[in-house]
Amino acid sequence: MKLRKAVTADAKGIAKVHVDSWRTTYKNMIPDAFLEQLSYKEREQMWISAIPGGHVYVAETGAGKIVGFACGGKERSGKFKGYDGELYAVYLLAEYQGKGIGKKLADAVKQHLQGMGLTSMIVLVLEGNGACRFYEAIGGKQIGRMEDKIGGKTVYELVYGWEKI
Repeated sequence: MKLRKAVTADAKGIAKVHVDSWRTTYKNMIPDAFLEQLSYKEREQMWISAIPGGHVYVAETGAGKIVGFACGGKERSGKFKGYDGELYAVYLLAEYQGKGIGKKLADAVKQHLQGMGLTSMIVLVLEGNGACRFYEAIGGKQIGRMEDKIGGKTVYELVYGWEKI
């Protein structure tokens, strides 16, 4: 498995991981209609715009297939005093989860944040998502809970924080 900084040509592969992992991870958590309407093409366009910012990392097989990605940057909400960075996302195709790839991707983002001069970080995780155990295993401590709406459904996001990265 190879980890590297994403390039614009990776947008299609990242979009596939993004949509497919949402559909498997959030089944029974987010309305099916919302998950079904997710578009590979729309996500690809989103990633074409985001990748040049330099904060996206991919995991790819030896054959060059993208199987996961992570991204992060400055904390976006301003609601978590003392936390200046944010792990925006870590997504892996279901068959590649539990193999240590997610930790490597999160570590790549941590290094990126440190390179930006950031010293701490948060991540938001849907309550009930098995990834909560992952974030706890890599040192995250629950510091908050926020209400959100996805697909017309009220959901809750747990906020995990790392005081020092």
